Formats: sequence, C-alpha cells, structure tokens
Amino acid sequence: MQWQQLKVQIHPDHLDFIEPQLLAAGAVSITYLDAEDQPIFQIELSSTPLWDSLVLCALFEEEVELDPLLKWLRGNDAIVNRDALAVETIADQAWERSWMDSFEAMQFGDKLWICPSWQEPPDPSATNIMLDPGLAFGSGSHATTALCLQWLGATDLVGRRVVDYGCGSGILAIAAALLGAETIDAIDNDPQAVLATDDNCARNGLAIDRVASYLPEQFDADDRSGQVDILLANILAEPLHTLAPKFASLVRPGGDLVLSGLLADQAADITARYSEWFDMSAPEQREDWIRLTGVRR
Repeated sequence: MQWQQLKVQIHPDHLDFIEPQLLAAGAVSITYLDAEDQPIFQIELSSTPLWDSLVLCALFEEEVELDPLLKWLRGNDAIVNRDALAVETIADQAWERSWMDSFEAMQFGDKLWICPSWQEPPDPSATNIMLDPGLAFGSGSHATTALCLQWLGATDLVGRRVVDYGCGSGILAIAAALLGAETIDAIDNDPQAVLATDDNCARNGLAIDRVASYLPEQFDADDRSGQVDILLANILAEPLHTLAPKFASLVRPGGDLVLSGLLADQAADITARYSEWFDMSAPEQREDWIRLTGVRR
C-alpha cells in the first residue's frame, strides 16, 4: 500500500478555513509544520502558538482522487504555494518501528540514563530510568528536562524529600527516587500527566509511598506536613512568577530550588522574583533555555 501526501502552505489565520477542506477531501491525518524554521515558545499556559507561516501536511489513502482538491487549492489566494502544489507518493512502512527507532538511550552525568523500554540499558550498573515518549512532557530530550536531570545527577539526594512541581511524565520525580531521595511529591495540573507519572513509576518499580502524584488541589488539601529539601519546577515563566511565594513556603531553610522552562531573556526577572527568599546562583544555559538554582534563606 502507498499513501498520497500533500503539503499546503498557509498563513495561520486561514487554518480554520483550509483544514476542514482537506479533511472533507479524505485526509486521514494532518500534521502542522513550520514553513520557515521559526522557533516559537508557549509563553502563556494552555496556549497553542503557531508559526507565522504554516504548512499543513495532509495524508490520503492511495485511491483517493485529489484532482478536484488540487484545482480548488490552486485557485485559492489563501494558499501560499498554490503554483507549486504537487502530490507526493509515500511508501507504506512499519510506522511504529520507524517511530521507535528514532529514540535512543540518553546519559546525564556519570550515573544516570534515560532508556526507552524496548532497548537494553547501555550500562546496566548505572541508574536507569525506563521511560517511553508519551502524551505528557518529559522524555529527557528537551533542554529544560536535561538541565534538571544534570543537576539531579550531580546532587546527593539520599534521604531527602523532594517536590516535582509540574511533573509531566514524572521523569524528574523518578530520577530523584532512583538516585536516593526518600519521598517525592509529583504535582501537575494536567490529569494526563498524573496518570503518566503513575504509569512510569510502576514501570520503574516505584511504590506510591516513594512517589505520590497529585493535581495541585489534591496536594494542597492533603496533609503533607513539613517542608521539603528540594523543589523542582520545570514549567513556564508566568506560573513560576506566580507560584514564587508558594514555593518559598514549601522549601525548608537551607533547601534547594531548581527552576527551568525559562528562556534566556526571562532569567533576570525570575531571579529577581525569587531573590526575596532564596540566594540565587548564576543561570545555567543549554541551547535557548535556562536553569536557575537557589538556596532558601
């Protein structure tokens, strides 16, 4: 079996008009692509920013007749590449295997690896987190997650209590547990993330008394008396700014704060915000992203 692929370049303002036409013509999937290699970042929570120039990559079964759709698209001023529109033929393949082959084990420091569950760990004697890419953010490949994992891998966590606020897949909470933390509270406002964290903890043999996952309101209502030794928050700048007093109240004097999910030009503002309670260190940068650390006064 073969597939037909059509790439349609548009301005995002025309998305709600063009996308239904592709679906009505028989598209079985539509992928959004960047037309001009423009980086975009989610600044506001729950927002879905799009590129200034967008390519809709539509996939059709091989028997679908696309001439009427091509004629309509070529006559529409909303289509940027209407004069160059062409149908490509895509050979069928084992899509699941192709997807899996693109992920490899990643090392962080001397003793920590993130491994897809279908691969053998490169170093069985190391601390190996078995984690598959999924719906919740955090597989180790993104710079913000890698920055936090590097900090964890270089820190003595034995016997310490940790909060992972914005846990996503649970990757940081699991890393903390496997590196010796005594208890970890993993919190996220997305129910899918809470489920993903529970599933990934089970995959890594961690019981609920080691890593407990919560929605924020569940965590606030639960009786988790006492402050924590380490608070990790790999989220966006806006919630980091808003949650600063809450985070300060959660961390014991002398405890560690680790913040990521920040762009380089956001570091100064967040550093100033947390300096009211924490002695902040210089930022660490990877690609366009920043990690901030501090010690609670």
